[in-house]
Amino acid sequence: MSEMVEVKVPDIGDFDSVEIIEILVSVGDQIAEEDSLITVESDKASMEIPSSHSGTVKEIKVNIGDSIAEGAVVVVVEASDAAASAESVVDTPKEAAPDAAPAEVAKPAPAAIPPIPNKPSPTANINPVSFKNAHASPAVRKFARDLGVDLSKLGGTGRNERIVKEDVQAFVKKVMSTGGGSVNAGSALGVEAMPDIDYSQFGEIEIKPLSKINKLTGKFLHRNWVTIPHVTQFDEADITSLEAFRKQSNTEYEKEGVKFTMLVFIMKAVAAGLKKYPRFNSSLEPSGENLILKNYFNIGVAVDTPDGLVVPVVRDVDKKSLVEISKELREISVKAREKKLKPSDMQGGSMSISSLGGIGGTKFTPIVNAPEVAILGVSKADMKPVWNGSDFEPKLMCPLALSYDHRVIDGADGARFITYVSHLLADARRLLL
Repeated sequence: MSEMVEVKVPDIGDFDSVEIIEILVSVGDQIAEEDSLITVESDKASMEIPSSHSGTVKEIKVNIGDSIAEGAVVVVVEASDAAASAESVVDTPKEAAPDAAPAEVAKPAPAAIPPIPNKPSPTANINPVSFKNAHASPAVRKFARDLGVDLSKLGGTGRNERIVKEDVQAFVKKVMSTGGGSVNAGSALGVEAMPDIDYSQFGEIEIKPLSKINKLTGKFLHRNWVTIPHVTQFDEADITSLEAFRKQSNTEYEKEGVKFTMLVFIMKAVAAGLKKYPRFNSSLEPSGENLILKNYFNIGVAVDTPDGLVVPVVRDVDKKSLVEISKELREISVKAREKKLKPSDMQGGSMSISSLGGIGGTKFTPIVNAPEVAILGVSKADMKPVWNGSDFEPKLMCPLALSYDHRVIDGADGARFITYVSHLLADARRLLL
């Protein structure tokens, strides 16, 4: 016996609707319960929708590019209930027929076999929810399950940051080479999981869900922090003359609606630094065997939005004028706050800048935005007395913090880079050379 069952989209969290980017089954396929049917993607994440029944796919109700929500029918499955029938036959003894032969004498039970110790499952420490939401194909998921790798702990190097087989292999290789033992989350780092505490026992609390951007940012920052050996180099740039030039330029271009921020000049200085020190404009292959040097100069800019931090990229900063960069920077900042950024707007960066100058603070240590190998942090400029050899002069000093991947960049080069950027900012005319 069999029946036709409509397999529907289950609860997909806080998404109103998601777009279908892959259909993983075909009509006629034999599927098991929990087999993936389709891959869907929001503006920030992707996940696979599993089947709620086993059986044969009879009809596919969706197409690539469709937007679907909870409750939408994905496929129609001819679900067989043979297994259930078989189970009832085993559990319910049959009555003997009138002419049945006498029952055989029961044979003595065989000697008890010693129990075999349970072997830990390779997926025992994998978080099923985060594993399901990882951006990877079914084949890569199976490969990761077999090795006991929690995909939620990996960064993807494929298209749209999709996790590929090589990412899983590189993770396993790293764990084995560092003596981490198990490749499961936590044990690979030798760190116990955070305790689950009921904070309401101490007083009144409020639960506030994280935004999608918060969740993804936290995931990527955690990955970058634990996998990249960070070093942070500090310096201060004398921007006294540059600030005067910036104010003058704003007055001259006011009628054109152009407003220059200090960030525009810093972007040009960083692009010049990348040209002089090309190792900063690179990415390390996941295998750790090769360095990929880039011949483009795209600068990522961290933008603070109500939902969290995003890093859109301004392309070809070396080829654009200060006016062009100012206009583009304003446009992407508006798009970021209005949630209109596309994934392509946040990809392909050479190096990122995180500027807190408009907020305050004296110093901070930015986290490298992998797969980039360096990031420049900018704090609020302040007037300070600076010794010129005979007297103290009031100077507007801008604190800079350069964090970099120590596997790629040595400390001496880090000091040279930040010193060079500070040198350029001290005199805007040097940006023209």
